[in-house]
Amino acid sequence: MTEPRGVPEAIVRPDEAAQSIEVSRRLPRDSLRAFVEYLWIVHWRVDGVRDQQVLPQPKIHLATEDGRLLVHGVNRDPFHRRLAGTGHVIGVAFRAGGFRPFLRSSVGDLAGAVLPVGPLVGVDDGPVAAAALATTDNDAMADAVEDYLESLSPQLDPAVDRVSELVTRIEQDTSIHRVDEVAALAGLSVRTLQRLFTEYVGIGPKWVIRRHRLLDAAERAHSGTPIAWAELADELGFSDQAHLIRDFTAAVGTPPATYVRQLGGGQPLGG
Repeated sequence: MTEPRGVPEAIVRPDEAAQSIEVSRRLPRDSLRAFVEYLWIVHWRVDGVRDQQVLPQPKIHLATEDGRLLVHGVNRDPFHRRLAGTGHVIGVAFRAGGFRPFLRSSVGDLAGAVLPVGPLVGVDDGPVAAAALATTDNDAMADAVEDYLESLSPQLDPAVDRVSELVTRIEQDTSIHRVDEVAALAGLSVRTLQRLFTEYVGIGPKWVIRRHRLLDAAERAHSGTPIAWAELADELGFSDQAHLIRDFTAAVGTPPATYVRQLGGGQPLGG
């Protein structure tokens, strides 16, 4: 089975993380592929305590934590997780729009929230979380979580494919910088597109575009190649270099040139 790529550029300081954290990803069962992009599993072994940061993405996630299966709505704020000793977690990254058929209502209501999924979908999440956290076998963890998702009997929704295709286009096409460009691709008005994204993605298209362009900047920072920040800002649709630096610093906590120096990677040019 081919391991999905996921969004590795979302992991802040990935080389440091790799010293104590092992991340694997796997495709879901065929029955869940209309809704789930991939499952992710993290094992860690940390001397003392480690604070790991991940850049939030325009995806709904489920994760086994503290004896529950928690749903993470799309969050604008920096995401940190404190790791200690040894442990593991399994999670589910849904396709854009893919959690809507499980919730059966707007995922926009989950924005910024972290909640047990059981009360939201009407099936207790405690047993599946206990089963996944009681084993370190990746296959057993995945089976437990996928069995739970199948038990919820989500119904196919054509809007999921439509929204997912738009978000994938935004992710892959770095020339997309504005909401009206996405609306034109979808054949929708800007207002209708905004409602569609709020209902299915959980956040508006402007944030989705800006976040993917910021992830593009992070990927460049991790590449180890020299970076001309003014040129990159223009390429990614930021109004100027200062705008890119502000957004990057707000998301990562460190100005981009400083971040690259800390990574020991490519020499920033004009950063």
